[in-house]
Amino acid sequence: MPTPQPRTRPTVLRRPDPIAAKVPEITALFWVVKVLTTGMGEAASDWFGGISLVLAGVLGVGGFALGMTWQLRSIRYRAWTYWFAVAMVALFGTMVADGLHIVLALPYTVTTAVYALALAFVLHRWHRSEGTLSIHSITTKRRETYYWVTVLLTFALGTAAGDLTATTMHLGFFASGVLFGAAILVVLLAWRLGLGAIAAFWTAYVLTRPLGASFADWFGKPHSFGAGLGYGDGVVTGALTLLIVVLVAYLAASRRDVQDGQSGVAAHELPVSGAVAEGDAV
Repeated sequence: MPTPQPRTRPTVLRRPDPIAAKVPEITALFWVVKVLTTGMGEAASDWFGGISLVLAGVLGVGGFALGMTWQLRSIRYRAWTYWFAVAMVALFGTMVADGLHIVLALPYTVTTAVYALALAFVLHRWHRSEGTLSIHSITTKRRETYYWVTVLLTFALGTAAGDLTATTMHLGFFASGVLFGAAILVVLLAWRLGLGAIAAFWTAYVLTRPLGASFADWFGKPHSFGAGLGYGDGVVTGALTLLIVVLVAYLAASRRDVQDGQSGVAAHELPVSGAVAEGDAV
């Protein structure tokens, strides 16, 4: 009688767990590049859409898919990978926000509320699941997924909020930019006075989206639309992209934004799971 062979499970290729935090350290340069990507995403979306909606859709969806694939396959933070993903989220998030307004004819008051509720829901689920919203805890696949869904919703919410103030409330692009810049200063002051670092970070992260987009529109749009300066969306897209490339090249070479513990540490010495205390750490 033949001896039964043990059954073996087929090999399944899975995305590896990160061996270090997948996001950069929060420095002044982080916020500069973040604002530049928001402006670039706004200008590029409008520029591509003006050329061809099909082209805009292909570049938006394709770029988002490529950026996420590249970032999620990485096992640690890399400046080029991370900021390319952020730039593509900026482009795609702008298109998503504009889609609800243009395709479904929903007013900006409604789209802003929808994205605000969606963001609040995701943050609630993230905190309930992981016990923290700290970016220093992005060391598992699940936390990284929560992080990028949150980032996408912040871009969509910021886009809708910026359009709400600039057009629906008739403030214009420059005044809207000043308004959101002042709001960020209020968050900074609140943080100095005791607001938790995590709450301050995510609030500022949302506000940088309409800040960058408002000034990008101010430079790119004609004076007849939001009192813009009329340089053109293509020119603004190119200028902001060049600045982003220069700054990210510096970050990649200097590694000044790598979180403590990543540089020069062996893979087996880095945490891949476990709770991270929330405290005051972002």
